[in-house]
Amino acid sequence: MRKIINLVLLYCLVLSIMTIFIPSTVYGCSCAQPQTVEAELNRSEAVFAGRVLEVKEQRNLNGSMTKAALFEVSHIWKGGSESQIIIHTGSGGGDCGFRFEEGKDYLVYAHPSTMYGDKELLITIICDRTNVLVQVQEDLAILGDGKVPTEQVNLEGELYRIDPYVWVTVIGIAVIGMMIFFVWRKVRR
Repeated sequence: MRKIINLVLLYCLVLSIMTIFIPSTVYGCSCAQPQTVEAELNRSEAVFAGRVLEVKEQRNLNGSMTKAALFEVSHIWKGGSESQIIIHTGSGGGDCGFRFEEGKDYLVYAHPSTMYGDKELLITIICDRTNVLVQVQEDLAILGDGKVPTEQVNLEGELYRIDPYVWVTVIGIAVIGMMIFFVWRKVRR
């Protein structure tokens, strides 16, 4: 009986470890011809200029790494009127992620997508016209002045959500612990 219990526990342990490290499908990034300013404006849900306050790496449940960038918005051409916004992108290295640097100003074209997770987020990628603000004079000439944000918000705490792997690990440990407890209790009887 003890041998069977040990075998079941070993099987559960191996199975729980395997579910944590399930490989995910990855696709390389390939950009077509860049869109015009007008076309990019039309397909984007948010177009704004702003300074990156913070960039944070995030691990998704499927194992992919993404980045979230918190912006202090200075001008808006399309989208909401909030003073801060969070834009998601890949971590780079073939996943189309844009490399944002803290303290730099950017013109961002963002659109909703599930490209970097299960839920729809505002994203931008290297195939979009997003770029450092000093290098987008042509875009700014076509876009015009833009408007200043009218709604003051503070999204700084939004970047610090708990990593999904933490929840999976905690739940896995709790289940294994309960199984060990019940098996131990049954063996003692």
